[in-house]
Amino acid sequence: MFVGVGASRVRDLFKKAKENAPCLIFIDEIDAVGRQRGAGIGGGNDEREQTLNQLLTEMDGFEGNTGIIIIAATNRADVLDSALMRPGRFDRQVMVDNPDIKGRLEILEVHARDKKIAPEVSLDAIARRTPGFSGADLANLLNEAAILTARRRKEAVTIHEIDDAVDRVVAGMEGTPLTDGKSKRLIAYHEIGHAIVGTLVKDHDPVQKVTLIPRGQAQGLTWFTPSEDQGLVSRSQLMARIAGAMGGRAAEEEIFGSDEVTTGAGGDLQQVSEMARQMVTVYGMSDLGPIALGGGQGDQVFLGAGLTSRAEYSEEVASRIDDQVRQIAEHGHQLARKIIRENREVIDRLVDLLIEKETIDGEELKQIVSEYAEVPEKERFVPQI
Repeated sequence: MFVGVGASRVRDLFKKAKENAPCLIFIDEIDAVGRQRGAGIGGGNDEREQTLNQLLTEMDGFEGNTGIIIIAATNRADVLDSALMRPGRFDRQVMVDNPDIKGRLEILEVHARDKKIAPEVSLDAIARRTPGFSGADLANLLNEAAILTARRRKEAVTIHEIDDAVDRVVAGMEGTPLTDGKSKRLIAYHEIGHAIVGTLVKDHDPVQKVTLIPRGQAQGLTWFTPSEDQGLVSRSQLMARIAGAMGGRAAEEEIFGSDEVTTGAGGDLQQVSEMARQMVTVYGMSDLGPIALGGGQGDQVFLGAGLTSRAEYSEEVASRIDDQVRQIAEHGHQLARKIIRENREVIDRLVDLLIEKETIDGEELKQIVSEYAEVPEKERFVPQI
């Protein structure tokens, strides 16, 4: 009944555009109709391909579509059909990345216009605190802060609402704090384990805060503030992040024993495995040498494309990759355990403080740790605006 409707709509669209020339056509999520043809198993002539074929025909450049400019947007430029991307059709690609600190500040100024914000709140400080946020994230951040302000019956958005809104956007809704003493203490040791390793390893990002207030699926959280808009990451930074991620499991093992370790480190271990495997197979940061060992079905965008492909390395190399990944993860694990063992006194003090206050600020944590051990200076990138 609906065969050819998509192609017919494309014809109507271009007919209307010609009548209204000069004209702009904007197609959002172009990958919905412009996806690579023949990607399924056995080919086929599905409705989406007919729509794409009609779009290609309208954009072929033979008819006098003068005065019509077509703009399209997608998050998946890698899956678009090559015919759609040739010169004469979509021949300009404009990459829109997440904004830098200056961009974030200007976006925040736009979204703050219609909100009552307390004079002591610095949009510059918010922009510095939110590396990696997109424009939509920043709009959501100020909306969440405004909702919290209304709930708390305040006249204007203060820095407390901004802080809570950042936490909500990054980690999810706030849950009910734990009351059970044993579970709470175990989670506190786990989080302080992350924080102490992150503080004492030189190349790790500085700790922003540690909290026992559950958010989303996490029972507790340790926030690290990455260096501003970090494009390149060194091997020592990756190794430091692996050690920091292992800090929670290492603290559980050192304090409660291997029989008492919990499932709380599941997400940490996945993160460690992913980082270690990328170090070996993508970035060439292992004993296997500077070679990329990607490829195989895992990297294929479509199901059909992976049927005839094979791994680009032998089973012997696959075994060596697994060994290297294990070695990198184990190195981080042992480093984390060593730091936990050597700093047991300050860990116990921080855990008692965390259970009492439920949240410890990064500066306060650093100050307490510096009384017991030498804290390496973390390089902070301070951009000029």
